[in-house]
Amino acid sequence: MAIKFQYNKTSLQELNKQLNMRVKALPTIKNKESALRMEVKKAKDQAEALDAKLEKKIREYEYMMRLWCEFDPEIVKIKKVDSSIKKIAGVLTPVLEDIHFEVSDFSLFSEPDWFLDGIEILKSLSKLVMERDFFYRKMKLLDYARKKTTQKVNLYEKVQIPGYEDAILKVKRFLEDEENLSKSAQKIVKSRQQEVAL
Repeated sequence: MAIKFQYNKTSLQELNKQLNMRVKALPTIKNKESALRMEVKKAKDQAEALDAKLEKKIREYEYMMRLWCEFDPEIVKIKKVDSSIKKIAGVLTPVLEDIHFEVSDFSLFSEPDWFLDGIEILKSLSKLVMERDFFYRKMKLLDYARKKTTQKVNLYEKVQIPGYEDAILKVKRFLEDEENLSKSAQKIVKSRQQEVAL
C-alpha cells in the first residue's frame, strides 16, 4: 500500500498523526486477537466434548437399534429453539437457551412400553446435537473475526506503520535539505552583498 503524502509540514503533521493512531491502536488489536484465539479454542474444545458425549450416548443406545424401526419419527418434533446473542470480543455469537419439543399424541396401549423412554432419549440426543451445532457456529464466527483481526495486525505491523515511518523520514529529509539549501543561499547572497559593499 503506497502512502500518499506531500513534501511539506502539514503533510508531515498528518503523517505523524496517522502513525501515532496506528501505534496506539496496535496493542488493543493484538489483545483482541489473542482473546479471540482463546475463545475459538474454548468453543472448539466444547464442541468436540459435545461430539464425544454424543457418540458415547449413541453407543449406549446401540443395543436398542432394532427397536427404533418401530418408532414413528413424527411423534417428536422440535417446536421452538430459544437462543440469544452474546458479544465476545466485539463478535456477536449465538447462545442456545432452550429447546421446546412437541410430542404428538399416541396410544400407550398400542405402542411398545419403551416409547416414553425413546421420546426422552430423542430429546436428549437432539439437545446435544443442537448444542454442539451452536458451538461449531460460534467457533466459525469467532475464527472468522480472529482471521480478520490477524490481517489487521499484520497490515498495521508490516505495512502501514513502516510505510508511515518511511514517509515521515522522506518528508523530514526533504524539509531539512530545503532548509539547508535556503541557509546556503542566504549565506551566498549575504557574502555577495558584503563583497559589493566593500
